[in-house]
Amino acid sequence: MTGIRYRQADIDGVKVFYREAGSPRAPKLLLLHGFPSSGHMFRDLIPLLADRFHIVAPDLPGFGQSDMPDRATFRYSFDGTARVVDRFTEAIGFARFAVYVFDYGAPTGFRLALWHPDRITAIISQNGNAYEEGLSDGWNPIRAYWQEPSQANRDALRAFLKPETTIWQYTHGVPDTAAVSPDGYSLDNFYLARPGVDDVQLDLFGDYRSNVALYPAFQAYFRNHKPPFLAVWGKNDPFFLPPGAEAFKRDIPDAVVRFFDTGHFALETHAAEIATAIRDFLLR
Repeated sequence: MTGIRYRQADIDGVKVFYREAGSPRAPKLLLLHGFPSSGHMFRDLIPLLADRFHIVAPDLPGFGQSDMPDRATFRYSFDGTARVVDRFTEAIGFARFAVYVFDYGAPTGFRLALWHPDRITAIISQNGNAYEEGLSDGWNPIRAYWQEPSQANRDALRAFLKPETTIWQYTHGVPDTAAVSPDGYSLDNFYLARPGVDDVQLDLFGDYRSNVALYPAFQAYFRNHKPPFLAVWGKNDPFFLPPGAEAFKRDIPDAVVRFFDTGHFALETHAAEIATAIRDFLLR
């Protein structure tokens, strides 16, 4: 049962598309993607783990093949996203699971851990930040929008939605860019070009400040519950710096931190190495 199946679930009127692989009797692993991607980013990882885990990788609302509800009826926030994912896990019978978080998937998954610490068996963070020291200067334009949510500051963030910026996110910090398939960033750019996506993404840029405000709560969860924790980090990430990965050990001394010589989308170049690290960590 290692082949991938493509399914959808209706979560309170929002269609959530997801990839599923592995035996339902195996330990459960939830994969949460980031900006501007979808569950497609796990296309290489899933087959490497599906023999030992029951894997589900949903597309977040507004991303990939999941619904993009109208902004008039659905508030695009990380709290709202996490609540949809929370209901999704209940709907598919994920009562206890390990979670792999990346980028936007981190504040989503960390909220699930805050709300239901008993459900989380382990956390794998791949460039998924929870510490101020992990945020680079690349966040400065977004921080400016948090401090002054003017139309000018909002419009300045449209540069993050340009096709060339997506390609740069995939290739920056990668020693050999020929190792990066164009499939991932091309699909992301297709989704980013859909009508209405720009305002959805700008709303989420603005709401990311809520994640930073929750960093102390996330860190308290790490200290109090000390979940088994693995950080697998592209060390050349222009947004989430290596000190952010090292900081997890401050609250979870037994956390395992691994760095790879690549950029933000580490799975594009190091899926096999990250899969080995996950197997060693979860099956030890």
